[in-house]
Amino acid sequence: MPVLRSRHLFSLAAALALTTGGTATAAAAQDSSAALREVMFVGNNWDGTADVIKSSGDFARIGRINVIPDKEARLKEINADPIKWIYFMAIRNSVGEGHDQFVDDMYSTPDGRSMVVSRPSFADVVSIDLATRKINWRFPVAGYRADHMAVSPDGTRVAVSASTANKVQVLDINTGKELGEFATGDKPHENIFTKDGKYIWNMAIGDVNTSLDDPSLDWTKGDRHITVVDATTFKQVKIIDMRDRLDAIGLKDFSDAVRPAVFTPDESKLYFQVSFFNGFLEYDVATDKITRVKTLPKNPATSEDRTTWVNDSRHHGISMNPAGTKLCVAGTMDDYATVVDRATLQEGPLVTASKPYWATVSGDGKDCIISESGADQVTAIDFATGQKVVSVPVGDHPQRVRLAHVPADWTGPSAN
Repeated sequence: MPVLRSRHLFSLAAALALTTGGTATAAAAQDSSAALREVMFVGNNWDGTADVIKSSGDFARIGRINVIPDKEARLKEINADPIKWIYFMAIRNSVGEGHDQFVDDMYSTPDGRSMVVSRPSFADVVSIDLATRKINWRFPVAGYRADHMAVSPDGTRVAVSASTANKVQVLDINTGKELGEFATGDKPHENIFTKDGKYIWNMAIGDVNTSLDDPSLDWTKGDRHITVVDATTFKQVKIIDMRDRLDAIGLKDFSDAVRPAVFTPDESKLYFQVSFFNGFLEYDVATDKITRVKTLPKNPATSEDRTTWVNDSRHHGISMNPAGTKLCVAGTMDDYATVVDRATLQEGPLVTASKPYWATVSGDGKDCIISESGADQVTAIDFATGQKVVSVPVGDHPQRVRLAHVPADWTGPSAN
C-alpha cells in the first residue's frame, strides 16, 4: 500500500493537468512532479528525530529532521497540567520502556515540502516545514496519546489513532483541520486506507501494557476489533472481531489483538499479526474467514515469559512486495526478519536483526526495509533471495519507516 501511494503522489500533478487542460498547465504540473524526490522517512522514536534516507539502492542517509522543535513549550504545558503529566509519565514508564515517545508515524505532504508527524508523548500531530524546520500547524488529538497514522491515496488526508480516546481522527494534511472522526475498539493502533480511498480499516489492540498476559486472562485486555468505515462520511461499515474467527478454527488461546497488517494488491486477502504470536494469519475478505495460519520459528534465546515481550508483541511488522508474491515479517522478540513465499507460506533465511519493529517496501519494490530498534539501524532484505542487502545507521530506536517525497534539491540539516 505505501508503494502504491507513493507512485500515486508522483502522478497526481500530471493527472490534475489532464482534468484542467492546457499545455502550460500540463507543463507546470510535470515540472512540479519532476521537482520531487522519493525518499524514506525513518522515525527515531526516543530521539525525537526523523532520518531521511534514499528509497532504494544503498539507502544512504540524506538528512535528519528535528520533529520536536517545540519541546520546551510542550513540556511546560504538560508540567502545568497534573492529568497530562500523569499520562506523559505513564507513556514513558510503560509503552515507552523508560523513554519518551516523540515520533510514532510520519508522512510527507503532496507537495513534498512538509512532514506530518504523530507524537505519542505530546498527544498531537504536527506539520513541519522541511525548509524552515518550523511547525506549520499542530493538532492535539483527543485524549493523551497519538499513535499510528495512514494517508489517503491522494495524499490529502491523514488518519491518526487517538489511542486513549478510542477513536480515529482524520485531518486535512495541508491545514491540520479535522475533517471527521470515528469510534473504535480499545486502543486503536494500525490504520489502512483502501487503495481506492473509499474505506479506512482500523485495528484496535487493547491494553498491551498490562502484565495479565496469560491466555486465560486475555479477556482483561479490552474490546479489540477491526473497524471499517466510509472514508468520506466516517460512518461505520463493518466490525470484524477476530475472536469469533479464531475460535471457529480452534485457536481459542490466540489473542484477537490485530497488530500490523497488509492487504494483497487486489485487497482480497489481509495478512495480519496478533499479540504474542510468532507468525501471521491470512484472512479472506469476501468469505470473512481466516483461511491460513503461518507459525514462524522461535528464537531459542527468547524468553517464554510473555511479560518480558515489549507491549505484547512477539512479531510486529509485515509488508508485501508489489507483485503480491512475497511477504516480509519482522520477528520482533525473536530478533530476526524473514521473507515468506505467499503461495506456499514457506519462510526463507532468518536474517538476524535486533528487535525489528516494522517492515515496509523500498521505492523500487525490490527490497523489504525493516527498522532494527535494538541496533539503531534500518536493514534492507532482498525480496527475491531473502538475503540481507545493507544496513544503514539511524537515530535512537527507529520504529515506523514510510515512503515519502521531498523537494529534489533538499539535503536537510546534517545527518550527524
